[in-house]
Amino acid sequence: MSDATQSPQSTQLGAGNWFQRWWLDARTSLFWMVAIAFVLRAAYILLLHTYKFKPMEFNFSFGWEMGSVGKALATGRGFSDPFGPETGPTAWEPPLYPFLIAGAFKAFGVYSNASAIVLLLINSIFSALTCIPIFLIARRCFGEGIAVWSGWIWALLPYVMYWSTRWVWETSLSALLLTTLFWMALDFEEKDGLRPWFKFGLLWGVAALNSPVLLSFLPASGIWAWWRRNRRGKASFVGVVLASLVFFACVVPWSVRNHRVLGKYIFLRDNFGAELRLGNGPGADGTWMYYLHPTQNVYALKQYRQMGELAYVAERRRQAVEFIREDPARFLIISAKRFIYYWGGVPRLADIWWLAETKNWLFLATSVLAFWGLGRAVRDNKTGARLFLLLFLCYPTVYYFVFPHPRYRHPIEPAILLLGVFLVSEAENWKKPNALITPGAGTGS
Repeated sequence: MSDATQSPQSTQLGAGNWFQRWWLDARTSLFWMVAIAFVLRAAYILLLHTYKFKPMEFNFSFGWEMGSVGKALATGRGFSDPFGPETGPTAWEPPLYPFLIAGAFKAFGVYSNASAIVLLLINSIFSALTCIPIFLIARRCFGEGIAVWSGWIWALLPYVMYWSTRWVWETSLSALLLTTLFWMALDFEEKDGLRPWFKFGLLWGVAALNSPVLLSFLPASGIWAWWRRNRRGKASFVGVVLASLVFFACVVPWSVRNHRVLGKYIFLRDNFGAELRLGNGPGADGTWMYYLHPTQNVYALKQYRQMGELAYVAERRRQAVEFIREDPARFLIISAKRFIYYWGGVPRLADIWWLAETKNWLFLATSVLAFWGLGRAVRDNKTGARLFLLLFLCYPTVYYFVFPHPRYRHPIEPAILLLGVFLVSEAENWKKPNALITPGAGTGS
């Protein structure tokens, strides 16, 4: 609805009640959702001084590995040094976000407060823009009422602001990209021509360069879009070929760089073996064994330097695989714990024990609402219900075998929010036996 257009209801409220008149016009306004979401996040950053990172340990808390690589880029060392000290070229992280950090460092200073503010504000833009695909998905799948609630809850809820306002990392961009790609897959059956396929391939290429784990949803989203189009008799073969070519055009140059610099073909990043070891080995309990990480373990950093990145990762992978092969039953038990921690929250260490427990209970509650809402949506054959199911099946799987972290759930938080709001709206309808189906709610997943 245009902000300049007033509804008949708004004129009936009179000139005095300006907020109600504004709300009637702005409730479905994507501009106002995004603008207010960004202002709140910016205020959070500036008022709580979240841009002040601790300078200890090579300023590692400022962007972690990505911040270290960003520093190396900004100071002329190239894509290297993921742990702070000079250790040489790396493919430990994907390229997109470290280059963004490097740009901020070049313009505003390496590890400066100004760079931190700029990067956190950029994250806040990503987080605020996520309101748009959330609203569009909800409106298509569940109706306009749920779309309004979902969009504004994402804009206003402090919980979802955390990663964009405190972490210099790709998390908020990943949430925006994955939610937008979900919307594109959902909307494919309404589109004609090759342009949507070009955009689909391009955005998946950007997503891959940002966070390769997002690619776990690529096959499912592509097949689902093809299947929906096929049911309508729409051809997709040429579009799939185009999207694939665009995708590979985005990612192949980085693979070529990795081969040229490191001497081995590496698709996007090379650290999976090391991550696997951080979750699997003697002492594994379902969380990550941080004390084995090169930034926490002097011996591990020395070994990394001496062996080189590829040999170090290969050795870590060998250790993890050996542990899994020797005791597969224990590996399955630990993986089951990781599943629980992913959806229910990892054990937290805190001075106030009840605060940590409360956070985990809230974390678990949102997961329960989402799964319940998903079951309800599948049962009612809502539009996109099975695409939600595929997202929940595909995206988190790798973390069940490596290790979970609250940050790893954030890219699917928009889907969790949507399904939770849908469930609550259904609960309202249960109280109304003669309630009509929400106008605009889709059926047929």
